[in-house]
Amino acid sequence: MRAMILAAGRGERLRPLTDTTPKPLIEVGGKPLIEHHIQALAAAGFREIVINQGHLGDQLPRIIGDGCRWNISIHWSDEQPEALETGGGIYKALPLLGSTPFLVVNGDVWTDYPFTRLRAIKCSWAHLVLVPNPPQHPVGDFCLQHGRIRNEGESKLTFSGIGVYHPRLFDGCAAGKFSVVPLLRAVMEKQLVTGEQYTGIWEDIGTLERLYSIRQQL
Repeated sequence: MRAMILAAGRGERLRPLTDTTPKPLIEVGGKPLIEHHIQALAAAGFREIVINQGHLGDQLPRIIGDGCRWNISIHWSDEQPEALETGGGIYKALPLLGSTPFLVVNGDVWTDYPFTRLRAIKCSWAHLVLVPNPPQHPVGDFCLQHGRIRNEGESKLTFSGIGVYHPRLFDGCAAGKFSVVPLLRAVMEKQLVTGEQYTGIWEDIGTLERLYSIRQQL
């Protein structure tokens, strides 16, 4: 299984830091945020990782390289000058991700989720990791019922930005800028999306306040 780190976002809420530094290269715990993901994925047995580039994306390959220091191969999917959002970014990278299910993780989350677990998932369409609702998102996104994820229901949880997707999820899509969420909701209606809840460490580092908070914790 291959993995993709979504790293093309502008990071507006992290300005002025992101005026000169792409969000994935912001330092957390003594190293770029994206490096934590790469190390975790490599430790979990992933040997090929795709990373998309958007705002100030030319800096990423210069800092991260080709993956040899982690004994992996990194492939770059360039979306400059404008990022293609989650769906468009994954769709553009499909030729690099192969014909079998692949893992995707948002580049702006901090987590100790054990990625090894997802390598054993039998994914026909999509498998999502949900987390308890954080203070900044109390209403949640989706419901988890008996291992299936649904659009509506009681006790919604928050989508962690971690999931496994089968390439067929993107059948019929066209190149361009779009979110993956409508694609997921469409197959949820057919009860084709599986999922799990993770209660370990997970933080969305989307604002300066949350960035400084996780830095203090570390």
